[in-house]
Parts: sequence; structure tokens; C-alpha cells
Amino acid sequence: MDIIDEILLKEEFKNAPPVLIDIGASGELHSKWKKIAKYSICIAFDADNREMAFAEKETNTFKKLIVFSRVVTDQDNKEIDFYLTKSPFCSSSLEPDTEQLRDWSFRELFQVEKKIKLKAIRITEALQEAKISLVDWFKTDTQGTDLRLFQSLPESIREKVIIAEFEPGIIDGYKGEDKLYDTISYMHKYGFYMSNMEVKGVQRINPNYLNDFSGIHKKALQKCLKKSPGWAEVTYMNRLKTGTHDKRTYLLSYVFALIEKQFGFAIEIANQGFLITNDGYFNELKNYAIKKIKNNNYKWPLIMTQKAINKILTKINA
Repeated sequence: MDIIDEILLKEEFKNAPPVLIDIGASGELHSKWKKIAKYSICIAFDADNREMAFAEKETNTFKKLIVFSRVVTDQDNKEIDFYLTKSPFCSSSLEPDTEQLRDWSFRELFQVEKKIKLKAIRITEALQEAKISLVDWFKTDTQGTDLRLFQSLPESIREKVIIAEFEPGIIDGYKGEDKLYDTISYMHKYGFYMSNMEVKGVQRINPNYLNDFSGIHKKALQKCLKKSPGWAEVTYMNRLKTGTHDKRTYLLSYVFALIEKQFGFAIEIANQGFLITNDGYFNELKNYAIKKIKNNNYKWPLIMTQKAINKILTKINA
């Protein structure tokens, strides 16, 4: 049996399964959740403006899937403005900053086609309606409001979030948006460490300049023109250094560390779990993480050997 299955079948998760929040859900299963979905409750938000507050949906993916037909907000408003843009992936509750976007190649994607009112809900209201009192994995991509939504969680819930994923901007895409530097500053102070960051980019060129290029050159620009950092996908893990945490939290944090391939952090969590609970199972988990690191180390000599072979072949063919 896989170690993740073994852990999530334990008594600690029988009546308290992992809770995953997906704000700005794309409709596809988050790749990192594949191993844990069948054990988990997922709360997703789908702003389609229907009348019903939320619905539990039948699914073969999650243990339970709860979908709210609302835009998530940190305000008390029951309705908020929503900007529908040329690209649906750029639509947001924040107005695109057209002045700041004018010199970027993808500015047309942010062109507002319609401004509408959508029903809104705070995360705390959603959790109360779903009768859920904790969040383990917080994932959000709302085009500019990720950090403020995380901050809107009650302290008692926020301090126990194990993983938080955001997609903050680097350039000015929306008026008043949460930026990458805001996220880094807050999460560091709040006791999380950055497990991963993937910087995404876009070409800085005013689309009007493209009139100076022929059709074939316009297409070539997409590949040859240097991209500048535009936004980032960042993942944070709770170091569990503040607040009180139970055995369930340490077990689940260990599972999430394996998913993140943070095997060193998995050892750290196993050590903490043993000190807090005095449960010898955490020593087994520590040894498993050590084994994973050793197994990964075996690959390194093979990589080096292949590089050495390639060097020799290059000299021979020279």
C-alpha cells in the first residue's frame, strides 16, 4: 500500500477528512490532488450566477465535492462588480489597469467586454453553510485578490492551513491587486515558507508596434522576443511553529510534504510529530522520507555519468 493511502486511512481522518479549497476552479482536478482527492472534501467556487447557494455534487473524484455558485470576496457585499474580459482567464472582480498594460503584448486579453453584477460570498459564510470548520489546502487564482481572500479567513482557521497556493501579479494588471511582494512579505511573517515558485512571463512590446512587422514576423515574435516576469504561481507550506497542532495535522502535513517532494521538510515534520505525540509511527515516517532522499541520490551519479559520456562523445566527434 502506498504510504499516502496508509496515512489517510488512519482513524484521524475517518471523521475529519482533508479539506481542500479551490477558488477560481478551472473544472479540472488539480494535479497535486490526484493521490488525495478520494479521501478529501473539496469546496470549489464557480461564479455562474445561479440562485442556489451551494450544492453537494456526485463525483468519482472526491469523497465529497461542494460547489458554491458565487464569486468569493473579502467584503460583506452580497453582490459585486465583475469585469468580463476578452479572455475569460483574465476576467476579475478588479478592473484591468489598461494604462499600465498598454506596453505589454497581451493587453488585448484584458479588454473589458462587459461589466456585470455577480452574487458574492465570503469564505467564512461558505464554510458555515457547508458545516466545515477547517481548511487544510487553500488554492486560489482570482486575478488579483488571492492574498486578501486568505487573510479573510478567521485566525483560528488560517493558522492551521497547511498549504496555500496563490497566483499573484508582478506587473500591474489590475487596479489595486495583491502583488507577489505583498504575498512574500505576509506569508513569511505569518510562519510559512515558500515551497515552490514558477514565474510566468509575457513580452514587453506595445501591440501597436506589431504593425511594423509582416505576418510571418509577427508569429515569430511570440517565440523569439524575450519574456519578462509577469506573474507567478507560488506554494507555501506552514512550518507549524505557531499555534497548537494535533496528530492529524502532523500526519497531513507530512503527506503534503511528500506531494511537494519536500522530503527534508517531511523529516522535520516527522520529528515534530514524534515530540508532540510520542507516537513511534512518526519515526517510521521519518525513515521513509530519509529513504526517499537516498533513492533520489542514486540518480545523481547516473546523471553525472551520462554528462561525462556526452563530453567524451563531443570530443571524439570534434
